[in-house]
Amino acid sequence: MNQIAAISAAISRSPATGQELARYPFQDAEQLEAVLASADRGFRQWRDTPLSERVAVLRKMAEVLRARVEPMARMEAEEMGMPVSQARGEINKCANLCEWYAEHGPAMLDDEPTSVEGAYIAYLPLGPVLAVMPWNFPTWQVMRGAVSIILGGNTYVLKHAPNVMGCAYQLQQAWRDAGLPEGVFEVLNVEPPLVSKAIADERIASIAVTGSVGAGAAIASQAGAALKKCVLELGGSDPFIVLADADLDAAVKAAVASRFSNCGQVCIAAKRMILEAPIAEAFTEKLLAAVKALKIGDPLADDTFVGPMARADLREELHQQVQKTIAEGATLLLGGHMLEGAGNYYAPTVLGNVQPGMTSYRQEIFGPVASLIVARDAEHAIEIANDSEFGLAGALWSADREKAKQLARRIVSGGVFINGFSASDPRVPIGGVKKSGFGRELSHFGVREFLNAQTVWIDRR
Repeated sequence: MNQIAAISAAISRSPATGQELARYPFQDAEQLEAVLASADRGFRQWRDTPLSERVAVLRKMAEVLRARVEPMARMEAEEMGMPVSQARGEINKCANLCEWYAEHGPAMLDDEPTSVEGAYIAYLPLGPVLAVMPWNFPTWQVMRGAVSIILGGNTYVLKHAPNVMGCAYQLQQAWRDAGLPEGVFEVLNVEPPLVSKAIADERIASIAVTGSVGAGAAIASQAGAALKKCVLELGGSDPFIVLADADLDAAVKAAVASRFSNCGQVCIAAKRMILEAPIAEAFTEKLLAAVKALKIGDPLADDTFVGPMARADLREELHQQVQKTIAEGATLLLGGHMLEGAGNYYAPTVLGNVQPGMTSYRQEIFGPVASLIVARDAEHAIEIANDSEFGLAGALWSADREKAKQLARRIVSGGVFINGFSASDPRVPIGGVKKSGFGRELSHFGVREFLNAQTVWIDRR
């Protein structure tokens, strides 16, 4: 029994050294009840809190985040291996998010007039939202949903990934120090059976999930059984199309930044690079040179661009995907191996001659691996882009913007970047189609996903 108790915890472990950093004991059913009760009490208070006070908390949260950039970025680097320079950018981005919603969010909650005389639409909070979040952006993935959910008068219950619980509790403390009342942002540290129990609990109004297709499908089925709305942002195998008239230097620079930042562990990163035949060779040469120049190292070092993968099992899974793709006929142009020594380091990898049906063509590759696919022409490139069960985002590079805009409309995905690379911004929604999920976060869409659009009729006889 003592041995079981000893491992019944979320373990934070350094991806750079393999050393254990901390243990966070899993909560039991009684503690789950306490969290849900707190979130419910918090909702009953928060929904009636004047909007001006909610906005004031968001503005204060931005200040708190900016004051804590260094310790919060360091925690991310230590727990999941994000290079600290990139983690700083993430924390500042979260502060910007709070300020943007503080400025523009209140108008999204205004009553909306209709063309029916005496009828309008009121946007009202639903209740506690259970958020099951991933480890790859431990702060941003949480905040991009939490800010709009909390602004709308709901409460937020965070079930974070077990390997980043330090980040979860750090973020909860930041919210409290910003003046958010107890119960409005709660952290839940439980194993899967109690997650299911939370989903079924009548106090949870809806569910938000960012993660794998398998996790999303499992949680969505449970939410459906409980007749609860959910928003899912799941996997992606995003196409990065480069047409023959593109600015190759700019496209290569963007491809490297998109594919290899955060060690390639990004949902909307460029994963399948689809190259129009006339420029395929030149693009490949430039890409290989740029990838070879990337600095791999300690995530706590300011000059590191590629750190370790978040967990050892993820590195092993990635390596198997790479080896399968090579066995299926792809050409290993660079990397393709685990780096020796401590930590979960994987060599930045480029696979050429990737064909339909191969592993890295079909599956999401969540690590520092680029798959190069040659298309005959633009039509063929769009066909390849859409030949996927995913539909999260995509990019298209061309000097002809009007042509690119027309082609972008034919890419089946939640977002398309023309002459740019994957990004998220509070001013525009983010989300996917097909097996990449449904629903949207950010902008007014993200606010209203978790509100009751109540139609109010006056003197209707």
